[in-house]
Amino acid sequence: MPIGLLTLEIHIPDARSLKDKRQVIRSLKDRLRANFNVAVAELDHQDLWQRSRVGVVSISGDGRHLEDSLQTIAQESERLLGRDLVSQQIEYFEDGA
Repeated sequence: MPIGLLTLEIHIPDARSLKDKRQVIRSLKDRLRANFNVAVAELDHQDLWQRSRVGVVSISGDGRHLEDSLQTIAQESERLLGRDLVSQQIEYFEDGA
């Protein structure tokens, strides 16, 4: 069963505190969870005001559906974050069980 991971590198230049940053990240996480039924978590840079690495994970019995879903999520992330999105990367893993 394929598993997909979308990693988002984010720079939030307008954040002046961790509270500012967390508002942006929380909004992104809530929207992606609600619209796409995926798992979303901040993976790195939790203590930095203006940087974040966010991971979005999805699983599907159909590899093509998973690819399409992650591409759509990547596009939506780009729309939501705009210039704050520095980079994104999609990886796929096969469950060996």
